[in-house]
Amino acid sequence: MKIYVVRHGQTKWNLEGRIQGKTDIELNEKGREQAKTIRDLIAKYDIDLIISSPLKRAKETAEIINSNLKCPIIFDKALEERGYGEFEGKVRKLIEDEVVNSQMLHNYNLNLDYKGIEPIKDLCNRVWGLLDSIKEKYKNKNILLISHGGVIRAINGYFEGVDEDGVIENPQLSNCEIKIYEIK
Repeated sequence: MKIYVVRHGQTKWNLEGRIQGKTDIELNEKGREQAKTIRDLIAKYDIDLIISSPLKRAKETAEIINSNLKCPIIFDKALEERGYGEFEGKVRKLIEDEVVNSQMLHNYNLNLDYKGIEPIKDLCNRVWGLLDSIKEKYKNKNILLISHGGVIRAINGYFEGVDEDGVIENPQLSNCEIKIYEIK
């Protein structure tokens, strides 16, 4: 069983460096082109099912990719982006906040509840619960997940674990980049 993970295509806010979180932003033209490019790459994989975040940017990416695959798509709120509270819509590089500009928000052991940002354990619980369900329900199937940067960090933590300092590493996927995990 393989889990293919794709981050949604580019949005206007990605281009501007804004934190999107749960704000429902759609793809821009470049994001649509990126989705078409990854669609052609993914066509060579044996995908049985797509599970996508229902947010517009992920949903549209999933639909473009599926125009070739023609497999079932499930939209699951467990794959929605992490909520970033009062920081949503702000330009990341202009934020002068010690916590936001550190690894503290991604530290599983600290599990900060800070200014409306979804605590990392809450994010992991919903994402890891979905992954446990996928492993049980779709044995021997190849699943494509379409999601967001924060969720992809949680997915990476599920497969790669939490580092000795408690930080869940981010695989740093660019828009419409793919990462593959194998479940044996």
